[in-house]
Amino acid sequence: MIANCRMSIRLATRVALALAATFAAAGPGSAWALPGQAGSAAGLSTVPLDSASPNGAAMAVAARDDRYKLGAGDKVRITVFGEAAMTGDYAVAPNGEISFPLIGGVEAKGHTLDEVAQAIRGRLLKGYLNDPRVAIDLLEYRTFFILGEVNRPGAYPFTAGLTLGQAVATAGGYTYRARKSKVRVRHDGAPQDEMVDIKDIGGLAIEPGDTVTVPERFF
Repeated sequence: MIANCRMSIRLATRVALALAATFAAAGPGSAWALPGQAGSAAGLSTVPLDSASPNGAAMAVAARDDRYKLGAGDKVRITVFGEAAMTGDYAVAPNGEISFPLIGGVEAKGHTLDEVAQAIRGRLLKGYLNDPRVAIDLLEYRTFFILGEVNRPGAYPFTAGLTLGQAVATAGGYTYRARKSKVRVRHDGAPQDEMVDIKDIGGLAIEPGDTVTVPERFF
């Protein structure tokens, strides 16, 4: 009986190690598209610390929930398991699509990682692969823009948790003409700016693709 218990313990240990290796290989922030699966197998996507990326060390590892919608300029890593030629890093183009081998443009703007993974899997099933397994990770957010009365207006890499105060600091601070009580914000895809009354200047959350304009004061 002791021998049987020892064999059971060894078997359980091997199974646990195999499962751990599988999840480690998949990564902590993947959106999956698997056979017969309607939703994502992982609820979070991540932004890894990648010194090779343009904004490398400035980007912190941060979890984003699966409601995050992709937009032009976002960069993702798409893995099609067993298909090295398709696996790689892709950017969402200005037209909102990801250009993918064999199947061409895949609509990504306004869609979650899981939705894009499902779309790619569905297209690959149509005469290309019998049983594709697709995973997507968010590598890099699209930039945000800060314009108007700041010292260095322009486009800057987005980092998770970015606030207005941090955005202004990134752009070199306010000019002496800046109106600090209000800013104009246009969210990515919105038809027009929204004037925001700032009570806590550092507390306004900035989102990827936002355009923030600091207006000029008149006195």
